Amino acid sequence: MGMIFRKQYTMPIPPGAEINERDGQRLARWRLRNGQLRSAEVVDCPDGKLRVRGQSRLYMARYRDGRGAVIEVATGCKDEVAARAVLTQLERRAELVRAGVMTPAESDAADHAAAPLSRHLDRYEQHLRAKGGDPRRISMLRRRIERLARECHFSRLNKMSAGSIELWLVEQADAGMAAATRNSYREAIVCFGNWCRRTHRLTQNPFDGLPRADQTADRRHQRRALTAAELMRLLKVARLRPLAEFGREISSKKLDAHTTPCAVQQADGGENTPTKADPKRPPRSRATWKREPLTIENLDAAVERAREVLKDNPDLIARLERIGHERALTYKTLVLTGLRKGELASLTVGQVEFDGPVAYAILNAADEKNRQGSSIPLRADLVAELSTWLAERLRELRETAGMSGQPIPARLPASTPLFQIASGLARILDRDLAAAGIPKRDERNRVFDVHALRVTFGTHLCAAGVPLRTAQAAMRHSKPELTANIYTDPKLLDVAGAINALPALMIPTEASATGAAAV
Repeated sequence: MGMIFRKQYTMPIPPGAEINERDGQRLARWRLRNGQLRSAEVVDCPDGKLRVRGQSRLYMARYRDGRGAVIEVATGCKDEVAARAVLTQLERRAELVRAGVMTPAESDAADHAAAPLSRHLDRYEQHLRAKGGDPRRISMLRRRIERLARECHFSRLNKMSAGSIELWLVEQADAGMAAATRNSYREAIVCFGNWCRRTHRLTQNPFDGLPRADQTADRRHQRRALTAAELMRLLKVARLRPLAEFGREISSKKLDAHTTPCAVQQADGGENTPTKADPKRPPRSRATWKREPLTIENLDAAVERAREVLKDNPDLIARLERIGHERALTYKTLVLTGLRKGELASLTVGQVEFDGPVAYAILNAADEKNRQGSSIPLRADLVAELSTWLAERLRELRETAGMSGQPIPARLPASTPLFQIASGLARILDRDLAAAGIPKRDERNRVFDVHALRVTFGTHLCAAGVPLRTAQAAMRHSKPELTANIYTDPKLLDVAGAINALPALMIPTEASATGAAAV
């Protein structure tokens, strides 16, 4: 037989409470923040301190469930009659489970049905974090599920339905959402439904039958690869542009017949911009000149001018050259290893091994997308440049230590990042592409961004005749289709050469065919 009760608790005596004795019982009386008076019994604790004893405002229910275990649950009721009605429902459901009319899973799902969806999402997030998931991906999954719940009006688990999600996906497709984005929302809600089924919050996943959108027919962000010549131009610009920016040529702005010098000054937004045009007032110098953009043709000349301009500041020249060296080496490492930007940013000096027959970088499982961990082989020319780079870093560290009077280090600390990846690397790459004369988008509207360096890695592997299985392993892909279809740019493949390698097929002429028949 079940029972209902109010759970008792103790808490420290509130500040400012008055303790009085009445009928041999000590009572504490204090005023709440809303002005109401509250009183409770004062009890002695084993540690000698005084605490007040109180009762919860809501009733609890204690009963034996269908498995025979004693369960305590909150009824959510302040009224005793309502709490007993809840207890009656719980005991009836336990009887149905014992009789085999209802399964234990269905009973558990009924218990979870009344809880707010946010509570289940909190537990789901804890589950993903316990598995070691990427915090950024976990946050993204929760935002997507919350958006679906908000726009499909899901407040509880028993309100969720596949029909509402499918209608939402159709509306988003009509609004222009890409197929890949719609599939990511579908994946988020399906994974959540699978977890609810495994934890007996739902008897089945209501989203199992949700259709996937065809991403191959609706690819919005197609990447392309760079040719070897374009890569050489990009590396040169990356190496020299930080210094060349200080040597850009200055040219005068041309004024048309309808623009007064003062109008140009107003467009420049200067502090002393007059309210009315004054043709007699000379324009500000800043309004009549601009710096010419850097190109692959004027890059070397700009570097020489920058060295002349900054000849009295050799430290700045050295710092700019170091920035350019690191940037170019970052691009080259991404192209020759296929690492993602975040993966390269996670590498430290202690994770790079140059000794042995094959040099490699150790990518920790926590820093890899598939959370498996890998050993990334390094090519000999890249190893030589990385060794030079780390030697320069060690020399600078020793100079700094010597100037500050600290011990001279024998080697770089193992925790030193291999590269300092700039947070604005995407914008920096766009400027480098413009200076190198490489369009951001090609004639087919395919884009080149930081991740396209990984596409370039996969494409050049295929163009070099590397077997697909080997290229898949180098790209660390789970499926060969991903390597062949997404990370290979067919434009750079020698399709014409492959066709020319086919055997020669000669169609006989009419005379030779007739002669052959006569014979």
